[in-house]
Amino acid sequence: MAKRSNIRRISAEFDANDYFEDAGQIADLDLLERKWSPDDKPRRAKKHEKTPKHHNNNEAPNGHTHHTREQRYVKNIIPRTDGQAKLMEAIDRDNLVLALGPAGTGKTYLAIAKAVEALKAGRVGRIVLCRPAVDAGENIGFLPGDMEDKLAPYLRPLYDALADRLPAKSLKSMMAEGLIEIAPVAFMRGRTLNNAFVVIDEAQNCTYMQLKMLLTRLGWNSSMIVTGDPAQSDLLPELSGLATAAERLEEMEDISVIRLAKEDVVRHPLVARMLNTL
Repeated sequence: MAKRSNIRRISAEFDANDYFEDAGQIADLDLLERKWSPDDKPRRAKKHEKTPKHHNNNEAPNGHTHHTREQRYVKNIIPRTDGQAKLMEAIDRDNLVLALGPAGTGKTYLAIAKAVEALKAGRVGRIVLCRPAVDAGENIGFLPGDMEDKLAPYLRPLYDALADRLPAKSLKSMMAEGLIEIAPVAFMRGRTLNNAFVVIDEAQNCTYMQLKMLLTRLGWNSSMIVTGDPAQSDLLPELSGLATAAERLEEMEDISVIRLAKEDVVRHPLVARMLNTL
């Protein structure tokens, strides 16, 4: 009798503490014959009992598992202004294009979009993006890390534009394979860029001699787009060479100089209005 009372007391305590998932499981147990003890685990469900199935996030209701698919970027670039239409036509026609205009006119985005389009179509073998590492009037000191870490803040706008045109996995693999290269101006001396689509961004922060060096890197079966805003140079006015280079090259054949205006701004409407005031 003492043994039965102890067993009832212990089972009542475990039942009160919700040790079992179902209170009816206690009635199914033969406590004396099975020599049940509090250390025993709750019984497993019987074979004839059905347990609810839990579908994971990748399992469809019909039982088929569909794998996570990579996001597709099937955006067709359509010019939104007359100036952008002229720029896109010039990129398709000439091997060297200089796009000058205020902020928000889509110079960099259109150039990188055309570069990705040419690479996908097989017209070029690689993309080379170049940008001067110049602070916007504020020196934050030495940056930690290796060369790539130090240059990452300056090249961030190029990464953003590429990420908008390519899936993350494709962008990472292309950069690892060398199909897409992002380089600062300081390391372009002596190179010959054959079978490449070259984009030189923020060229207003290049001196005249730097621009001359960059423009003469153009090789066979290559295209080069130079973008910048002469009115927003972080250099002294007499040091920036973009406006001078554009004036001298504008008269040459097979070279297009596209000058965008505030009417071509596709950013926030306030940007175009501020350009008239600032």
